[in-house]
Amino acid sequence: MRTPESYRPHLIFVGRRNAGKSSLFNAFIGSNIAIVSDHPGTTTDPVYKSMELLPMGPITLIDTAGLDDEDTIGKLRVSKTLSTIYKADIVCVVVEGNGRWSEYEEEVVKDLKKREIPFVIVLSKSDLGINESLVEYVKSCKYPYSILSVKDEKSIDDLRKMIVSIGSKPYEPPLIEDLVDGGDFVVLVVPIDLEAPKGRLIVPQVEAIRECLDAEAIPIVTKERELRWTLEGLKSKPKLVVTDSQAIMKVMADVPEDIPLTTFSILEARHKGDLLELVRGLKAIDKLEDGDYILIAEACNHRTLADDIARVKIPRWLENFTGKSLNFEVHSGREYPNDVQKYKMILHCGGCVITRRMMLERIRQAKEIGIPIVNYGVIISYLHGAIPRVLRVFPEVMMEWESINAKRI
Repeated sequence: MRTPESYRPHLIFVGRRNAGKSSLFNAFIGSNIAIVSDHPGTTTDPVYKSMELLPMGPITLIDTAGLDDEDTIGKLRVSKTLSTIYKADIVCVVVEGNGRWSEYEEEVVKDLKKREIPFVIVLSKSDLGINESLVEYVKSCKYPYSILSVKDEKSIDDLRKMIVSIGSKPYEPPLIEDLVDGGDFVVLVVPIDLEAPKGRLIVPQVEAIRECLDAEAIPIVTKERELRWTLEGLKSKPKLVVTDSQAIMKVMADVPEDIPLTTFSILEARHKGDLLELVRGLKAIDKLEDGDYILIAEACNHRTLADDIARVKIPRWLENFTGKSLNFEVHSGREYPNDVQKYKMILHCGGCVITRRMMLERIRQAKEIGIPIVNYGVIISYLHGAIPRVLRVFPEVMMEWESINAKRI
């Protein structure tokens, strides 16, 4: 099966115009994907390409527009490049080897260090000469660097090896594997409704099954209507029950209190993001006032249904819970809207189509500007009275929840 985009490390090439980004992009892949020209500003929108980089595995490469394109359209391209950087697991900052270090590279490196994104300085076009003072400056900063020419395959291969060595995949908590042991029964409640993709399961459901198998546990998949019969048919209690968030009320009624229970979205919040921070975001609900704006952020575009979870259900549940009249705005895509500061709260999707680093960056951005953020699964469980029960499988999160409640009291 093809590795989903959300599980591929992202390698991004950035630099000034004509620094050699597109040529390096093509040479790294071994195919002419990006357009190469001596004319500055040839690359406009980011160019994506997947490849296998052993032993790292499948990765996604992204070529970007030049950082120094300063006309009206060029500034839009630069803005797109900078917004693309947050997707990176590692960045190649490309500088002409016989050129100079400028404010463009300085600002990018400063941003990468702030975001704790690994990077390597690539001194390109070494066949045209090398500025030794540039090399000395990069060395003095203790930045990892590579001197190469796209005409020299060995230098390209050396860069690939460097990427592998410094761009190892960041720590990613398991979805469920660390919560179960060999021989445990794990009941996965998977509703089949209008929002269920025809002929397949959604990514968290598939991954939960796989991780249970990897842990030598025994996954049992059932629908919410058959859950009670499933539990009665087991000779021993399951170690854990996991349900789709939207079925939490029925499932909670059918699962005895002594059986641990959580949701796929709660698991995904820990796996892809920061569950502690998303739970902290619930504090904002008590402070909402009539007329407040709420951002519903979706990382992907998809066909909306008549009773869409983001556009219809969550707004209805939240207004009923608070008794407030709120303004909800849905924004799809991998960047926040430009006027994000006007929102009193961000309700984010589970992030199943983006990488963990991307999701963490979106949480970091929200924290930086002081906007509480919660994901769909956390807020659905809260609004339906399933918190704290669905959090009990995570002791550190329960401690945070108890602390929040203590302060509220």
